[in-house]
Amino acid sequence: MTVADLIVDALRSGGVRTLFGVPGGGGNLDLIAAAGRRELPFVLTATESAAAIAALAQAEITGGAGACLTTLGPGAASAVNGVACAWLERVPLVIFTDTQAASTPGFEHQRLDHAALFASITKSSASLCAESAAAVVAAALHSASSGRPGPVHLDCPGDVAAAEAPPGGAHRTPPAESTLSADQQRHLSVLLDGARKPLLIVGLGARQPADADAIRRFLDRRQLPAMVTYKAKGVVPDAHPWFAGVFTNAAIEQSIVAESDLLIAIGVDPVELIPRPWRNQQPVLYCGRWRVDEGHVPFATQILGDIPQTLSHVAQAPAAAWNQRSVQDRVAAQRNAVSVDTAGLGAHQVVTAAAGRLASVARVTVDAGAHMFPATMLWPVSEPNGMLISNGLSTMGFALPAAIGAATLDRGRPVVALTGDGGLLMCAGELLTAVRERLRIITIVFNDASLSLIEIKQQARRLPPAGVALGVLDWCALARSTGMPAWPAHDAASLDSALEQALAADGPCLIEAKIDRSNYGATLRAIRG
Repeated sequence: MTVADLIVDALRSGGVRTLFGVPGGGGNLDLIAAAGRRELPFVLTATESAAAIAALAQAEITGGAGACLTTLGPGAASAVNGVACAWLERVPLVIFTDTQAASTPGFEHQRLDHAALFASITKSSASLCAESAAAVVAAALHSASSGRPGPVHLDCPGDVAAAEAPPGGAHRTPPAESTLSADQQRHLSVLLDGARKPLLIVGLGARQPADADAIRRFLDRRQLPAMVTYKAKGVVPDAHPWFAGVFTNAAIEQSIVAESDLLIAIGVDPVELIPRPWRNQQPVLYCGRWRVDEGHVPFATQILGDIPQTLSHVAQAPAAAWNQRSVQDRVAAQRNAVSVDTAGLGAHQVVTAAAGRLASVARVTVDAGAHMFPATMLWPVSEPNGMLISNGLSTMGFALPAAIGAATLDRGRPVVALTGDGGLLMCAGELLTAVRERLRIITIVFNDASLSLIEIKQQARRLPPAGVALGVLDWCALARSTGMPAWPAHDAASLDSALEQALAADGPCLIEAKIDRSNYGATLRAIRG
């Protein structure tokens, strides 16, 4: 047994299901070999950033940790965006980087200070040695998952992973402990009992299956509505009678928020909210597993602990005074507001048509861009992490790598990647990854030949449209060059045909939706004011 075997065993104990990355010539070759011996799949990605995003997508779905590896220097630098994504999405991720062996002279070629490079976007950084590698990896996994989750970085010198394993075996991650106190339980009950119209806002910290069950039971008992952030789509299903829409701190949700007399933020992290001043006057109660920053949202109190346990202590509180039909009508009005007519094929039409055929069977991933607004409002989700999206970092180039992570985890279930053409340009090499792995990913690219969201902001500031035109690209031809079937869609009929063929495909495919972007400005104004 080698040190690499102990490392892989520790990863599997920490919930890692797949190792993603781009190998170099050092210790990560030993990690890949050990992963093969220990039946931990390794997936080669086109870029290191995509490897980190694919790994974090798996971590979000499983509730365990994700793991990726890179070579030293340029590989580590390339992974920064993906690691930053895990940092701001609050996802446990372990990134292994190659580094020169401690016994080598001070070579400067490709040498970077990896710890300094990742210092602002990881919870910890360490360098492995043979004697303590298993314990360090176990501690890193615990650090990644405990408190506010996030990425950790481990340097793996070239002579460590291949070394013979020392006696002692692998170390296991200790369980997390609940911090909910009796005083906090009483405080929570007092606040809730005094409110006539409390409103739940559910966020990224409340996506465990037990959280979703407890929240749904709480809504049914108290007869009150719940909004969800982008990351929490599905915790309260869109079809739930008390679903009150998506919350981002935007204008479109304010009619419901203003009617409430208490906001209960269940697992909401302020990193999820758009950066505009908090205007709501009613008290805001936070319930979650880790303390959050109070600089943006003025929380009246923060109740820390297990979410189902927290909600169980107020199970006997009286029913709220909300009118369910009124809430449902306002959600319908929100959806109508983002369905602005266009002369050509609108993004909202693509989302609605795709969701009609695919939402009941497929997970969906969403890239940053103007298409994100109809996607998050109009695509129904019925389970936690049924929609994966980068919200804290809001990075382009997310949807396809995240779909790779999700599809690798469950190869029998299709994944739909909704991406703009600008976002797909940033990770187009991952189309080949999907083909090589024979993943059931349906990539729908919203082709409007522009960085449309930036163009809208230029228009709002009366600036000329400079630096946003992408140019013409035949996405179907590009996809077919990788061996992937692809179909164009320019109207409702061709879109319906493409969706039918995509659903029948047993591997990856692509639909190029040629979008009329003329309604994006009106859509953004409807949502954000």
